[in-house]
Amino acid sequence: MGPGNETPARLTRSTTRIALLGTYLPRQCGIATFTADLTHAIAAEFPQLDPVVLAMNDAGQRHAYPPQVRFEVPEDDRDAYVRAADFLNVNSVDVLSVQHEYGIFGGKAGSHLLLLLRALRMPVVSTLHTVLGVPNDSQRRVMEELATLSTRLVVMSEHGAGLLQDRYDVPVSKIDLIPHGSPRVPLGAEAKERLGVEGRSVLLTFGLLSPDKGIEYVIDALPAILARFPRTVYVILGATHPHVKERHGEVYRRSLESRVRERGVEASVMFHDRFVSAEELTEFLAAADICVTPYLQPEQITSGALAYAVGAGKAIVSTPYRYATELLADGRGILVPPRDAGAVAREVIRLLGDEGARLALGARASALGQGMLWPAVARQYLATFERARVEHAEAVGTSVAAHMLTDRSAGLPELNLAHLRRLTDDTGVLQHARYSTPRYEDGYCLDDNARALLLMASLEDTGTEDRTGADALANRCLAFASHAFNATSGRFRNFMAFSRAWTEECGSEDSHGRALWALGAVVGRADAPGTRSLAGDLFHGALRAVSGFASPRAWAYALLGIDQYL
Repeated sequence: MGPGNETPARLTRSTTRIALLGTYLPRQCGIATFTADLTHAIAAEFPQLDPVVLAMNDAGQRHAYPPQVRFEVPEDDRDAYVRAADFLNVNSVDVLSVQHEYGIFGGKAGSHLLLLLRALRMPVVSTLHTVLGVPNDSQRRVMEELATLSTRLVVMSEHGAGLLQDRYDVPVSKIDLIPHGSPRVPLGAEAKERLGVEGRSVLLTFGLLSPDKGIEYVIDALPAILARFPRTVYVILGATHPHVKERHGEVYRRSLESRVRERGVEASVMFHDRFVSAEELTEFLAAADICVTPYLQPEQITSGALAYAVGAGKAIVSTPYRYATELLADGRGILVPPRDAGAVAREVIRLLGDEGARLALGARASALGQGMLWPAVARQYLATFERARVEHAEAVGTSVAAHMLTDRSAGLPELNLAHLRRLTDDTGVLQHARYSTPRYEDGYCLDDNARALLLMASLEDTGTEDRTGADALANRCLAFASHAFNATSGRFRNFMAFSRAWTEECGSEDSHGRALWALGAVVGRADAPGTRSLAGDLFHGALRAVSGFASPRAWAYALLGIDQYL
């Protein structure tokens, strides 16, 4: 595993056009900062290369991008992903570097990204900023296909690499471990003066604010810290995360400000409510004596803030989330339990009172951080890009030969639901048609409505179908299933005449099992809470009857439903 540390000499001759896909500055996003930093580092380290950027936009938003951004993709515009693939193919890009985070792409679990990747003719190197240990069905499907479509996968921690192997069956030979980059940070005396904190001990937490940052516990630790070191100042640097602000406003920041007042530490806390530039951030890092990352999500496998602090050679106090446990091992930092203000106070007081211990801690972090500086990281990425180019060329040669031998089309036609919609009226899906004309005389059945409901749940999960009208069709099929259920007997009816009269009191075991399969899929995949709730009620009400069934197929359908439900 790993791209190797050698300088990719061949790359500068064979790979001349690199594109990066992700969010990009000035959008306020950690991925945007990373994409911009990596782009600049590649251009600085290899001036003969010409990196271009495809920037992901929030729905309805545009940004004043710099010239290297050559294409913009609104996250919810499916057609834009296909146009982006055309742009990359036409411009003869050698390698596409994808910055992957589920939330920056449209579709369920970011599945729209797959539309772009399926249409590409060049190798893809995907940097995974999140690898989930317990994904839902949608997240697992997206990650598995992303891994298949990517020539190489980059992770920033050993834990992330382990998850790819253990949870997603990705071979170790496909994974490269490249650390999160960090900038060079100058010495701190002049920085303290420029920031107006000369003569004070500076604690620093930085990054976009959200409730999982745990900053309130550092504020709670301040009274004890100030009792021993009254000239300490805690700098909280960063704007509220745009998505958090959109949904909840400034509730979290206001709660922190209230906490500061309640603890009586207003004179020792500085809020900088800004998304700062890289240059400003290095000033704050230079001024910091101790960096604190008190995060509350234990599974977090990367953190730009922590990487920057390690690269800057700072003394670090952190909670033991995955990335911190790995990066701060071997005495490179101090770990404290989450939500433990007393532990934060104890360790900060110890470090402020022992300059030798604090400097030694920072020196050990700095020794690791030298390999995390952006020039070194850029060289590792370029080695991975070249490896991907070679592997992709070999794979394409094999694929072309196979295609010529079989003379088969590799593509599938677009899914067309026109006939299904023709078969559906205000009641549900009709059983049969004569060519393209529905046969009213055959009426309806639960079996076919369950099939259609399962299809709609699958389409919602993958994001491969235009949602126009699909939700209405799914609701109609779910309403049919609800009407078919007899709560007294716990069984579904199956056949209904076109006159809307049921022709039986109890349907077949197979139709009952198929309905459970469809309802389980709706519970497991639907976005709308009301839809999931109704499907869940029907599922639980109908499941009890299965214990008395004799049909193996009905049992199999019910088991599929249970699997989808979970």
